[in-house]
Amino acid sequence: MPVEEVLVSLHSFVIVVSLVMGLLVGSFCNVCVGRWPHGESVVTPRSRCPKCMNAITWYDNIPLLSWLILGAKCRNCKAPISWQYPLVEAITGVLFVAVYLRFGLTLATPVYMVMAAAMVVVTFQDLADWTIPDEITKTGVPIGLGLSVVALLMGDESLLVTHPFDAILGIVLGFAVLFGLDRITVLLMKKPGMGMGDVKLLAMLGAFIGWQGVLGTLMLASVLGSTIGLAVLLYFRMKGGAESADVSTVPDDERSPEEGDESTVAKVAETDEEDDDGISLDHRYLPFGPYLAIGGLVYIFVGPQVLAWYLASLTLPY
Repeated sequence: MPVEEVLVSLHSFVIVVSLVMGLLVGSFCNVCVGRWPHGESVVTPRSRCPKCMNAITWYDNIPLLSWLILGAKCRNCKAPISWQYPLVEAITGVLFVAVYLRFGLTLATPVYMVMAAAMVVVTFQDLADWTIPDEITKTGVPIGLGLSVVALLMGDESLLVTHPFDAILGIVLGFAVLFGLDRITVLLMKKPGMGMGDVKLLAMLGAFIGWQGVLGTLMLASVLGSTIGLAVLLYFRMKGGAESADVSTVPDDERSPEEGDESTVAKVAETDEEDDDGISLDHRYLPFGPYLAIGGLVYIFVGPQVLAWYLASLTLPY
């Protein structure tokens, strides 16, 4: 068999393995999203149906397939299974493949696969519970710093941060920017700004993608947050919530008391009525953590290239 065919076969095999690994890790991400806010272990007990409390057998716990085969219902009590489970698994699987295609067989691939899974957990937990897990942010900071030391000692250039100084600068800048914005908001506007969950998340991202990545992530997150926030606000105004629509932040003492840190949330409507789609307009919030997570992932894939293009364009003659 020619070498080219062997390489193509190996490439296809790694793609399939990456997808399967992503689906399996995505299943574990669902466990984290469901248990961490309540302070529960992600190891024991076995997964159970929240309705009938029967343990889920291995053949009913196969990512994507089991949900489809069971018709999105528990085998025992026929309670509906949320679409979140297959969605998280599918997103994680796709991200794993994308990371491999972007970085190939390098040290960066397993590192950014794990980071992608962490961002999936952050996104869905923040959307569901308005909290960002310390298990990811506080653990991620020393891991990112340690990986920069490994990259320096091994001379590995595949990671975005290859020197501890860059990681430390990213951590400090990531923490300082959002923490500073929070303090300024409190002093000038007399209302809360960023939650500490967001502050620690951006600091953790800084450990993996450096100070330039922090700025790029914050810019992307701000654009995404503003665009989606305005769209949601307009949606509720069109649905008849104009008289109660408001945009503000929620103080720490008014957010969910569950374990983990609260992220910044935009209060886009507050009323007891429901719209025509059955969506309650009571306490509608938009957490900022998912935008930071998405911004960080986008920077990993295309950020350095876009930054290099932008800097090069500054030197173009008029």
